[in-house]
Amino acid sequence: MNFIIVKHTLEELKDLLNQLSNEDFVLPILYLGNSSIGEHSRHIIEMFQCLLNSYESGLLNYDDRVRNNLIQTDTNFAIQTINDIINSIEKENKNIVLNQMFYENYVSIETNYYRELLYNLEHCIHHQALIKVAFFQLESVQVAENFGIAPSTIEYKKQCAQ
Repeated sequence: MNFIIVKHTLEELKDLLNQLSNEDFVLPILYLGNSSIGEHSRHIIEMFQCLLNSYESGLLNYDDRVRNNLIQTDTNFAIQTINDIINSIEKENKNIVLNQMFYENYVSIETNYYRELLYNLEHCIHHQALIKVAFFQLESVQVAENFGIAPSTIEYKKQCAQ
């Protein structure tokens, strides 16, 4: 597993959060259906936390993740939480059982840590793309060129430019 890409993506999120005041972090963004950058950041963070917290037991359920509103209201706390994730993400691959409720149907799927880490990376990039839209309303923030763009898309664009 290439942990560098996961860490880099989380570092980009941290860099963005370092530029925001708590007021901007919680500001409802019209282009995001009045959700905030903080809400999207919390969602990203908590999905990673859920995976990490489930590693030992090998039982994962993203629906049962702990939701902490401080992550979506305090940029410093969100950044520290991202640091904690970055510092603990490198683990050996192991089998995991993913449990999920789909409407009224309970589903249990065999997966593994690396597969779920990749899912979280893609999920993170998806939400970063949404966060990027928020900067139409917050013009004072500098966003990295590839923030919210999947690595495969970046590589494809490089090939097209040649």
